[in-house]
Amino acid sequence: MVHGDSLSAGYGMLPEETWVALLQEKLGEDHRIINSSISGETSKGGLDRLPTLLETYQPDVVVLELGANDGLRGYPIPQMTDNLEQMIILADQAGSAVVLVGIRLPPNFGSRYTEPFFNSFAKLAEKYQLPYLPFLLEDVAQYESLMQNDGLHPTAEAQAKILDNVYPKIEEALDLLTVP
Repeated sequence: MVHGDSLSAGYGMLPEETWVALLQEKLGEDHRIINSSISGETSKGGLDRLPTLLETYQPDVVVLELGANDGLRGYPIPQMTDNLEQMIILADQAGSAVVLVGIRLPPNFGSRYTEPFFNSFAKLAEKYQLPYLPFLLEDVAQYESLMQNDGLHPTAEAQAKILDNVYPKIEEALDLLTVP
């Protein structure tokens, strides 16, 4: 299950163009991908929805890709971190391996906010020993041609690169499921 925001929901593109749809193609029929991502979702909204999703789908792996909207709205970093931590704990208690996906904020928010924000993901990943991707849009965000006009959302052409970024961490989580 991919539990995220517009970056995983596929804002501005067709559902079959998203990195999540490409993941389904790559994994094939042996795996069923649930995309519970919603554009505009915050960590609080994701936390509120997660228990029902875990109960309904009982996913083996939860790719947790939330926090960007918290940051873009200037929400307190400890609040976001606590919400993410609660989701990690809930997923673990449900028997799901978690992949944590981080995000970088645009530099106009200032390093006093953006650096602690970015580092909060790494601290959670280390604390819970999670497969961790520091920046979903690595090798994407810096290329204007791979970003939509808003400068925040990747294009359909960028989705394969995003999948290349995420896939090794998903493989890592799947491998954790097979370890006795």
